[in-house]
Amino acid sequence: MKNPHELIEKNVGLLTILVLFAIALGAMAQITPLMFQQQTMEPVKNLRPYTALEMEGRDIYIREGCVGCHSQMIRPFRAETERYGHYSVAGESVWEHPFLWGSKRTGPDLARVGGRYSDEWHRVHLINPRNVVPESNMPGYPWLAENVLDGELTAKKLAVFQDFGVPYTDEDIANAKAEVAGKTEMEALIAYLQSLGTHLQ
Repeated sequence: MKNPHELIEKNVGLLTILVLFAIALGAMAQITPLMFQQQTMEPVKNLRPYTALEMEGRDIYIREGCVGCHSQMIRPFRAETERYGHYSVAGESVWEHPFLWGSKRTGPDLARVGGRYSDEWHRVHLINPRNVVPESNMPGYPWLAENVLDGELTAKKLAVFQDFGVPYTDEDIANAKAEVAGKTEMEALIAYLQSLGTHLQ
């Protein structure tokens, strides 16, 4: 009698179906319990929604590809927490759409960068990183200091996030354009960076 495994190993279609089934089963075993744990769905105690300016800064962070080199997730390992601070918890990200956890650290993790440096340090660093970190391989972003925001779409962005369950008030949405108009992209990005991780301090 033939080995029963031989039937599966020689039939590529059947093997593919069984492999996909095994992966799906494993994913369900990992993900499904998290959907029923309330602590993964509740915001941490001091979490607040991004201001209109911080929201614009977040969009600039995404547009410029910062997430490609900087993670925003500190793993619960001693080396990580000693360097970056408290490990990331699920309640910090409940209002993030999309999540900006990242998967690569060409540059340092930014999950706790808020308040660590002054606004001026960030400005100099974003214009030419080597002025403050000589060994940095990060490119400069001098155009951010020149590009001015008009805030035309800011209210719509906040309204979309409100639909996602982020607790923006109608007043927040109504005042969004006025808060952003006339500010530079540099100011917006710095405001966003200064907000990261501050709710756990």
